[in-house]
Amino acid sequence: MEITFLQPEGLVRSPAFSHAAVVPAGAATIYVGGQNGVDASGTVVSDDVAEQSLRAVANARLALEAAGASLADVVQWSVLLHVDADLGAAYGAIAPQLARAGAPPLVTAARVAGLGVPGALIEVSAIAAVLP
Repeated sequence: MEITFLQPEGLVRSPAFSHAAVVPAGAATIYVGGQNGVDASGTVVSDDVAEQSLRAVANARLALEAAGASLADVVQWSVLLHVDADLGAAYGAIAPQLARAGAPPLVTAARVAGLGVPGALIEVSAIAAVLP
């Protein structure tokens, strides 16, 4: 039993993302809501997008671990970046953490005019699957 990540012919091939994933029946599904680059008190950790990005992923990791999963179990990441944020700096900071052995996860990214947390430059959410 395994999760299958697909990069079908006719779609762009990327080492950074897959296009579809098949999760077998019986896997536990974990949904992680939007995580920003904030500390435990909710304070934005920095005005630097790379630092916020690292903290947002660290916060997602804490949520995953609380549910019995890890970053390696993530099937899909969603990344929202403030329109003024440096895309290269954000992805440069977190790309190694979002990668997984074998096929890469699915990734959805969007630039937005603002996020719910004032001063936040990034928000990540995830869907993970843990096989029995």
